[in-house]
Amino acid sequence: MPKLVVVTREGEESVFEAEAGLSVMEVIRDNGVDELLALCGGCCSCATCHVFVDPAFTGVLPEMSDDENDLLDSSDHRDERSRLSCQLVMSDELDGLTVTIAPED
Repeated sequence: MPKLVVVTREGEESVFEAEAGLSVMEVIRDNGVDELLALCGGCCSCATCHVFVDPAFTGVLPEMSDDENDLLDSSDHRDERSRLSCQLVMSDELDGLTVTIAPED
């Protein structure tokens, strides 16, 4: 089972076992990390699950969709590491993925 490393806005790091096929957002939410609002529930219609992804995983992640890109444009905190956690699906290839929860807009 792949592991997901989550860093909160305060810098606290947690490691969660993540069932393959679940989104990063679902893993974070299901483990009680309240900072990640995920208001749309994973429908890619808001940007409240914005995270910064460790650059070491950039080449392993799926390409960003136009919808995800447009939603991230609404964030004041977007940078080259930005992704919506609802659009990242855990797999064995993402074992050890590290994400930091982005500041709230």
